[in-house]
Amino acid sequence: MKKLSMEELNRLSVEDYKEIEKNPIALILDNVRSLNNVGSAFRTSDAFLVKKIFLCGITGQPPHREIQKTALGATESVDWEHYESTLDAIKLLKKEGYEICVLEQASHSTPLNEFAPKPGKPYAFVFGNEVFGVEEDVVLAADQVLEIPQFGTKHSLNISVSIGITLWDMVSKTYGFK
Repeated sequence: MKKLSMEELNRLSVEDYKEIEKNPIALILDNVRSLNNVGSAFRTSDAFLVKKIFLCGITGQPPHREIQKTALGATESVDWEHYESTLDAIKLLKKEGYEICVLEQASHSTPLNEFAPKPGKPYAFVFGNEVFGVEEDVVLAADQVLEIPQFGTKHSLNISVSIGITLWDMVSKTYGFK
């Protein structure tokens, strides 16, 4: 066993990435204040072929060097759009047939490991502010609330970790790797 070189990884070019079919997944960042978390969302979205990221409210937008620090160029490959209102982004995605899933600790949430997505159905996952979480009106507008089970003394995960866990779970359950 040996570590693979960059050439052996056979990574797509940005141009090739833009042309291939994406998984029908959108991310919605609801007032995410950390530009490093925004950059991580782009990088992880690139890895899992996310169709689009919606940057809402105060969420930072490319180009910005703090976003680029963690995105490592993924702002060039992953499509994104900014909305002043998270609810406006949700309305658009619902019209396009997306099921809206908020990641939050809430009553009647579904543990992520019990979430059974339908292959081929488009899903949008909403992640909230690092301190306040997803806005209450956004939670109420969602089709369902998912929660990542946690067992220690802390009651939250960093948003970039939550995005990685959620996208891995979704892709492994439904789309596999192309």
